[in-house]
Amino acid sequence: MLQLSKNSEKSQEINSIIFLAEKLREKFLYSESLKLFEKALKACKMMNDHQTYFKCAISSGDILRMLGKFNRAAERYNEALTIAKKLRDLTKVADAKIGLGLSFRAQGKWKDTLKLLKESEIIYRRKNDIEGIAFLKWAEGGTLRIKGDITNSIRSYKKSLKMFKAIGDRAGSGYCLCGLGGASRVSGKYINSLRFYTEANKLFLTLKDTFGKAYSYCGIGNAYRLMNDFKNSSKYFKKAMRLYKKIGDKVSYAYTLWGFGILYLMIGQYLKASEYLKMALSFFKLTNDPRGIIYCELGFGQIALLKCKNNSAKNLFLAAERKSKRYNFALEKCHVRLLLNYLNSIYFRKDQKLIFKTNKKCYNVLGVKIEFQGLPFNIP
Repeated sequence: MLQLSKNSEKSQEINSIIFLAEKLREKFLYSESLKLFEKALKACKMMNDHQTYFKCAISSGDILRMLGKFNRAAERYNEALTIAKKLRDLTKVADAKIGLGLSFRAQGKWKDTLKLLKESEIIYRRKNDIEGIAFLKWAEGGTLRIKGDITNSIRSYKKSLKMFKAIGDRAGSGYCLCGLGGASRVSGKYINSLRFYTEANKLFLTLKDTFGKAYSYCGIGNAYRLMNDFKNSSKYFKKAMRLYKKIGDKVSYAYTLWGFGILYLMIGQYLKASEYLKMALSFFKLTNDPRGIIYCELGFGQIALLKCKNNSAKNLFLAAERKSKRYNFALEKCHVRLLLNYLNSIYFRKDQKLIFKTNKKCYNVLGVKIEFQGLPFNIP
């Protein structure tokens, strides 16, 4: 009886820790929330409480992923997956696999992610889990975008949005709208991108979702950047940066810094552009994000080329090309090829319009329409 009483007290203590951790996460205090989830995780392990252990492992994985600590996040998701299999709970297995896939995706491993998503989809469809399928389709949309399959990325986001709206999940709808904003931007549909991000922002403002607001602000900033409205672009990038700093998100913050760097590149402020690209690069290296590193190399390469440092530019473009081939990033391959062809046109005095005409085929296959007017290239 004494042992049962002690276990009951310990369970209550763990539940109190988890309750507080969830409250902190709702306030976007990720680091503080993570410490409590990790504390509860250790206690659950000692008590052999599999159900609560799974919850803590998944939650820790989610927060670690938000903080850009993808290897540690993958470890937590793998722990959750092991527990889910012990519990023989297929829904939990699917949930853990999606989390693991998203950790892989952030490191450029989109093939592994798609495999895990397909495995989870089989389970969700068997269980008729609409919420699970909606979340999976959102994850699939982002993964296909990284792969470079923009047409199917947009299709997956639209399916997800339809399901989230059907079940009344406004936050889910907001993140789908952001996904559509990003995929529309890289496809060359900048007005659509602005519309999707603005609609998402309105939702996040009513939901008081700090991360969602930052995410949509950054998207709005990028849409304005591509539309050459640099004043509004700067305004929204600054809004995003303030919020990302506040919540400690290094992943999305890095892309905002990169966007700001390209903005300064477009207005001819190369020193400022370099400063922001250096800051972005440091975060991309910290989170081991190969796509982010590629985009920084393309930015630095353009600055070098505009300063007539052609050899430096070529080395940076070739470094980006090696990474894009290694990870098989289709869209980034097109960007690299375009800039290398442009560089070659300078060496061999070829017609630049002809050079871009050959590159259009590369983009068209992916469902992307981009007009290239020479340097600086406003990379979407």
